[in-house]
Amino acid sequence: MTNSPASQPIVEFVDVVKRFGDFEAVKGIDLEIMPGEFIAIMGSSGCGKTTTLRMLAGLEAPTEGEIRLDGQVMNDVKPHDRDTPMVWQSLALFPFLNVRENVEFGLKMRGVGPDERKDRAMRWLERMEIEQFAERSVDQLSGGQRQRVALARALVTEPKVLLLDEPLSALDAHLVIRMQQVLTKLQRDLGITFVYVTHSQSEAFAMADRVVIMGDGKIAQVGKPRDIYRAPANRFVAEFVGRNNILTGTVTELAGSTVAIATPAGTFTVSAEGAALPAVGATASFVIAADLVHFSPDPMAEENSVECSLISEEFVGSVMTLFLESKDGTEFKVQTQERVLANIDLKATGRFHLGWSAASAHLLGE
Repeated sequence: MTNSPASQPIVEFVDVVKRFGDFEAVKGIDLEIMPGEFIAIMGSSGCGKTTTLRMLAGLEAPTEGEIRLDGQVMNDVKPHDRDTPMVWQSLALFPFLNVRENVEFGLKMRGVGPDERKDRAMRWLERMEIEQFAERSVDQLSGGQRQRVALARALVTEPKVLLLDEPLSALDAHLVIRMQQVLTKLQRDLGITFVYVTHSQSEAFAMADRVVIMGDGKIAQVGKPRDIYRAPANRFVAEFVGRNNILTGTVTELAGSTVAIATPAGTFTVSAEGAALPAVGATASFVIAADLVHFSPDPMAEENSVECSLISEEFVGSVMTLFLESKDGTEFKVQTQERVLANIDLKATGRFHLGWSAASAHLLGE
């Protein structure tokens, strides 16, 4: 297998549009994916992520624009002539073939002889730790085992790019975590470019080098998981990522790289480092991640503070999320470790002071 030079993208979407009749599913996207990257494309249902993946696989043709693989335009290249196998959400294993024969299938279509097919298939089944099931029917396997068969079948041809369409969505929660480990280790060891479509933020953020957030057929933001979580590009991304506090108000003052914004809940200072400064009098929004908000039953010496009443709480594992409301009705979320709350009687206390630094807040773009 030969890879593209590291400085050149292996996959390029250039102003790609996809229409189905009058409906525009993908609206002029541009995206570069580098060799060896693990890219996750995520968004809600109908955002265009699966259509984008299907165009890369050759299952749909772009209406406008170009899709390039290793610099070659692939718009009219048939799926079987691309080096981009797909692992489907449904896995699409052949029930009339046993495990080994399923893995051999792609090699057989490429004219590889039976002895080499069997040898390569068995090596991949061993790598996926399911070689003992080689002669078993796929119907006799667990969900996690079938997932490994689907991966082996896709990877046995040693492709340059592997496409994955929500492959973990049908698995139980504990199997999802295990398969995330399997996928990330495989991708790291093989150096193959993975393009992974999912609606799950936890999957995308846990595995991907970069995440592509899509909405309404457009790319809203591309970046490292931490950058997207801490510095969403706009309100859409901030809302999609979730567990964020988003406030909107009027800019009242500019002081260096700090902006003062008057909201119904109060006037707060926000760092505008790296962002375009809004004008005084303009409407602006900012976001504070729930885990960056401090809270206390007593007033705090913070750059920004607001008094709130406790509405409800959510307890997941060791993480607590508190839902609070300020006097004007603005909802705030605070996320913290359960042990931090061990000595606080939440229901008896009732009211809390929330605080955060200007640097913890992020000014949102349009």
